[in-house]
Amino acid sequence: MRNGFRSILLVVLALSSAALAAVEREPFTKERFEALQAEEALILLDVWAKWCPTCARQEKILARYQEERPESELKILVIDFDDQKEWVRHFRAPRQSTFLLYRGNEQLWFSVAETDPDKIFSRLDAAAQ
Repeated sequence: MRNGFRSILLVVLALSSAALAAVEREPFTKERFEALQAEEALILLDVWAKWCPTCARQEKILARYQEERPESELKILVIDFDDQKEWVRHFRAPRQSTFLLYRGNEQLWFSVAETDPDKIFSRLDAAAQ
């Protein structure tokens, strides 16, 4: 019985950690983006759609990144591909699953449908330096 309880506890803790990491994403607003730019923050714009399997994979990769690098100051703003078309066009995102990485006003990276954790981690780590 103890091993069963321990297994359940480990699963709950793992799910809680993933949920906490996912909390670090916030909806895109022009005001929030501009405020973060003024702070010279590291900002990842994530053009996302709830129906997109690639976006779901990317979301898990980003959650893992945040979990493994709790010291990271990366801010993730989610642009809803279906409901925020004006911003999708503004940032010239060709489709959902597009990443745009900024430090302040400077765009550092533009990526479409990238799901290789090593490539994503590498780009985010390099920008965080």
